Amino acid sequence: MKRCPECRRDFYDDSLIFCLDDGTRLLDGPPSVDGPATALLHLTPSSAEAETRAQIDIINPTAVLSSPDLTSKKIDKRLLAAPVIAVLLIAGFAGYRFVGSGNSKQIESIAVMPFVNTSGNADIEYLSDGMTETLIGSLSKLPALNVKARSIVFRYKGKDIDLKTIAKELGVQAILNGHVDQRGDRLSLSLELIDPNTENVIWTDQYDRKASDIVSLQTEIARDVSSKLRLKLSGSEEQALNKKYTDDPEAYRLYLQARFYLNKRVGKEFEKAEGYLRQAIERDPNFALAYVGLSEFVGQDDRPKAKENILRAIALDPQLPEAHGALAFQLTLDRDWAAAEREMNRALELDPNNVRTHQWSGTLALMTGRYDQCRQEFDRAIAIDPTLPDLYNNRGSCLVAAGRVDEGIEQVRKATEIDPGYAWSFSHLSFLLRMKGDHANSVEMRAHSTELLDRPDLAAALRDAFRQKGWNGYLHELLGQTTDSFRSRTRRASILAELGEKEESFKSLNDALGQSDWWLFSIKYDPAFDQMRDDPRFQAIAKKFEP
Repeated sequence: MKRCPECRRDFYDDSLIFCLDDGTRLLDGPPSVDGPATALLHLTPSSAEAETRAQIDIINPTAVLSSPDLTSKKIDKRLLAAPVIAVLLIAGFAGYRFVGSGNSKQIESIAVMPFVNTSGNADIEYLSDGMTETLIGSLSKLPALNVKARSIVFRYKGKDIDLKTIAKELGVQAILNGHVDQRGDRLSLSLELIDPNTENVIWTDQYDRKASDIVSLQTEIARDVSSKLRLKLSGSEEQALNKKYTDDPEAYRLYLQARFYLNKRVGKEFEKAEGYLRQAIERDPNFALAYVGLSEFVGQDDRPKAKENILRAIALDPQLPEAHGALAFQLTLDRDWAAAEREMNRALELDPNNVRTHQWSGTLALMTGRYDQCRQEFDRAIAIDPTLPDLYNNRGSCLVAAGRVDEGIEQVRKATEIDPGYAWSFSHLSFLLRMKGDHANSVEMRAHSTELLDRPDLAAALRDAFRQKGWNGYLHELLGQTTDSFRSRTRRASILAELGEKEESFKSLNDALGQSDWWLFSIKYDPAFDQMRDDPRFQAIAKKFEP
């Protein structure tokens, strides 16, 4: 018997490690009193013959007890009834496992909640977060299953919200909770699959492994969870579920640490993430997924190196959807539309639920003037993950490009509401308000975005320039500022064009063309360039964005 030192609840399965109520590590309790589960086992000829694995499966409830040779003519009739009695008693037992409602239908939607780090060591928070994210990614590759995105479920991290509320807000049939603990070279994980409507436990299991077994453990839990969801998998889907991205546990841990810092969305943390990715590749030079991650860091400053990393990943793993999606985006920036479309389709074929690929597919449609398709792709991406501000920023661009400026502005405002700390949304809103001629609010949004980048001095200078010298004074001040969020040569060309500096504007446009500036497509609808549209040089640049 084991007991929780916090809630004082008793458990009668010695394989349990954590309390299934609060995640506290269990202590050995007094062995003198038989608990309900042990008493049931005593009904069988030998309790040692009963199943000891820490799970009861609603799909096969009669497998709770294993019986001896029931064909023996000498067997006591009471023993024949024992398994039936045991199942009936367990079904009514309000303990730590529930047989459930008996519904064996396939579960079609699930929220994998952030695993709780019960070690007391904040330094392994990356492990509990990373194992959660990896499981979400694995299950998301199954087309028949709606898995809530990482950014959605992590909003609930550390919050005490009842399961019914979470299920209602997310619209899911099942919730998976987990607790992670690492002590020395031992890694322990407890999982609990719950029906949020009844709050019954559908399935629970304990995993106690060597810390070096983390890679195989990750694939094992993906298989187990999909099995308990009653999913019917094709051969390719089973293969995707069992996929190992590296066999080196240290490389995998370094990758999880990189993801942990990348998800913080802070500049200094990005540097840590890049460092961990490089270390992961040093540990395992064949770690394809790490090459894809690294390409995101070198992409803006050294695009040939970014593409080299992506092509290396594809050579190592041709079935890696993240690599094909990343290559499609690079080809989009190269304006190689046909090749970009092929890679995009391949990425979506391998993983139809990848939000980034839908985002990039929408970007490709935006750049080539297919605005209806653009909105459809961003609608799909938002349906998968409605918490990412860039999806609304990009959808807003689709609407503005199609001439629906007010609707586009509202989309970008929504992005600022979803993440009020994301500077780029306010910078983008400033640009759209400038297009509309709302100068005062454009200045304020630009200044606010600069404040979010920890440059209150530059924000004050922008406001002062507008107040003292008007709109043109503000534009001159903006040109003179260099911040991380104002690296676009196209946006600089737009300001120069509005100030009447036509030749300087063309110089910036040519720079943007050489750098494959993401925003270059916006010259097609930015009114600042209206006085330049009849110039053959401008028409030659605009022609590059024809599909």
